Amino acid sequence: KMAGSPAPWIGSAYLFLQSTCKSIALPSLYESSQKKPCVFKALKLALADSTGSVNGVDMLKVHCSHPHLIVQLRFCKRENCRRFLRSYREGALQKSLQSHLQLFLATTMVPLEVELKAGSEHLDKMLKDEDHCLECIYREKPDRLPDEEITELEECLKSLMLHQSTNNNVAGKDCSSLKSPSQPHPPQGSSLPTQLTFIFQGQQFDNRTITPDDHQKFAKSVSKKWKQVGRSLQKSCRALRDPAIDNLALEYDREGLYEQAYQLLLRFIQCEGKKATIARLIAALEENGLVSLAEELLGLHSSEDCS
Repeated sequence: KMAGSPAPWIGSAYLFLQSTCKSIALPSLYESSQKKPCVFKALKLALADSTGSVNGVDMLKVHCSHPHLIVQLRFCKRENCRRFLRSYREGALQKSLQSHLQLFLATTMVPLEVELKAGSEHLDKMLKDEDHCLECIYREKPDRLPDEEITELEECLKSLMLHQSTNNNVAGKDCSSLKSPSQPHPPQGSSLPTQLTFIFQGQQFDNRTITPDDHQKFAKSVSKKWKQVGRSLQKSCRALRDPAIDNLALEYDREGLYEQAYQLLLRFIQCEGKKATIARLIAALEENGLVSLAEELLGLHSSEDCS
């Protein structure tokens, strides 16, 4: 049994993806050197959305088996696997992947059919029995380390985020195709420069990156104004441009305001990398009258209801 095993919890599954649009063939896109990074980034972010963490699930290999794109997944924590299964069952993973593919491929919505397997078990038939699905995934121990190609794409994605931390409009030469070519550049002056300090209420603060503690406090206290803050951040963040915020509202409606706000800031952090600084968040909070929450994030007073 899983609970009695002294070894760390680890399991594997295969995610089958197929576009139902005749003009969009996912395997062909992935086999294209130009489009592969775009498809990979969409997969990476959708999987992160499904578990609430960039490291919640690993991609070990992506197989092209027309008409399917098959992704071998590895889960190293049972709770992350559980979150993934719930996201998959509720259709949130599918919607997130469709949204990311639309953004990075600069195309219309990509209609998808999805299927999940662990060994010979078709998990779609037993999704209501979450524990049984977990057992099936746990029985399928991963048979490989991440493929060399996956490792290279991961490094390319990290490199892109580092480049974005100093210049929002220029990516590294090897990763330029990760950016959507049809997305307009932000209006001049809308992207905050990378600064070491910033001024708030007459005081100077270090312009650090947003921490997990900031993330949780924001999600807990921003309440119904999360969309307004998102639209302020949207001005200099491509990933939050329409219809991204409305899509988040729909996808996480059942989970409530905390999860919607959490996923908004997660999207911002994932796509802006080191450029997701506290100064940008504080400015967005100030713009929407959430001064108390800004003060809390900067340690100026104890936790309050800032909604």
